Amino acid sequence: MRGTVPGRGGTAYPVPSERPRRLRATPALRRMVAQTRLHPAELVLPVFVRDGIDEPHPISSMPGVVQHTPASLLVAAREAVDAGVGGIMVFGVPRDADKDATGSCGTAPGGVLNQALTSLRETLGDDTVLMSDLCLDEFTDHGHCGVLDDRGRVDNDATLARYAEMAVVQADAGAHVVAPSGMMDGQVRVVRQALDEAGHQDVSVLAYTAKYASGCYGPFREAVGSTLRGDRSTYQQDPANRTESLRELRLDLDEGADLVMVKPALPYLDVLSDVAALADVPVAAYQVSGEYAMIEAAVGHGWLDRDRMVLETLTSIRRAGAQVVLSYYAVHAARLLGGSRG
Repeated sequence: MRGTVPGRGGTAYPVPSERPRRLRATPALRRMVAQTRLHPAELVLPVFVRDGIDEPHPISSMPGVVQHTPASLLVAAREAVDAGVGGIMVFGVPRDADKDATGSCGTAPGGVLNQALTSLRETLGDDTVLMSDLCLDEFTDHGHCGVLDDRGRVDNDATLARYAEMAVVQADAGAHVVAPSGMMDGQVRVVRQALDEAGHQDVSVLAYTAKYASGCYGPFREAVGSTLRGDRSTYQQDPANRTESLRELRLDLDEGADLVMVKPALPYLDVLSDVAALADVPVAAYQVSGEYAMIEAAVGHGWLDRDRMVLETLTSIRRAGAQVVLSYYAVHAARLLGGSRG
């Protein structure tokens, strides 16, 4: 029985603490008053295409995710579009023999990533938002995101020249959005200028604005066959720091970013909230490979329910302020949400 509190003249009033619970009483009520909603169009599926394989290759640390052949990539992309997923982010995995110090296969028109972009654009047209990872780490023999100087350090300005070239090649190949992810100073300005000068004024730039030197990237390095020696702490952000993300945001916006991103997502929801509060462009977040792997590991042991965790984690990222979420669960989530084209 509901308790009461005494009022004036001996009148008893019902305890008000139960009132919020009234709006949780039925699924229909909860749906009606939900403040945060997921929609498949807000999701982006990251995909890997690998040169020199004849069938999709499973990624051991990411159950259910594969390195695609060019043919299987087209099938997966069509499935994503038909499920209602809003976009596809493409990563290329070249042969080890094609990697070199400057990542030249990343800018070769016949390289695995650029060929995949062309095939996807020819097949899907404008049915999806085709995004391309703009970085050198997959293509260099040392695994860093840029060109190294004679002391083995990443040379910021030499790397920017390569990013400018890469942006134009990816746009020529068919990307709607290029995503410079190397955290080089000035990368958005250089990429925007290169695109405009090449006649690609309509190609958007998604800036990896706050990309942290996280422990959550291990499975991704398997996925792209990384040859990294050392780490990227000299150019990616320190996990201990929060406010410098706002400085990065101001710089990226001033340089012409069309969208900005926080990566990883779940360990940095505070940063995501900060960025979303100040950005006047759409904000994205990347639920990275390690976040996916942790959920899958717990699901594999029977400790968590996959469907609930997928929707709960994606909702938390949206609630923190992301308008766009990159996730390996994009197609699965879209199907849970009942998404479809149109």
